[in-house]
Amino acid sequence: MMKKRVLFICEHNSARSQIAAAYLRKYGSDDYDVESAGLVPTELNPLAVAVMKEAGIDISDQKPQSVFGLFQQGKLYQTIITVCQPAADKCPIFPGVVKRLHWPFNDPAQFTGTWEQKLSQTRQVRDKIENAVKEWISENRIPG
Repeated sequence: MMKKRVLFICEHNSARSQIAAAYLRKYGSDDYDVESAGLVPTELNPLAVAVMKEAGIDISDQKPQSVFGLFQQGKLYQTIITVCQPAADKCPIFPGVVKRLHWPFNDPAQFTGTWEQKLSQTRQVRDKIENAVKEWISENRIPG
């Protein structure tokens, strides 16, 4: 059976889209081929790497990539999920996309305070993303 191709997009592909892709790989790897990308890719956010490590998932080797690069390569996806407003507003229209979803989450790059305070806020985002991914998988379970 062909895996469904899913793309998560956020502004920088540094935290939210990386976290979402990691959880879809963890919970849906049998059914989904998943990638993540950003409008303006930057470095991975150390907060995202830290909270995912706490959850037992190592994303430290993930490389942020450009959504426009994937578009230019002609990649196709059945589902595109934007996880921030700029991505929802500026995402290129991929040909043949079946579904576009928008799951807005707070941006760990915008959090203020001490490292521990920012880590705590990032954990909340991580947990919301994990719940959204699990819920989406259960709603889209492929009958088998």
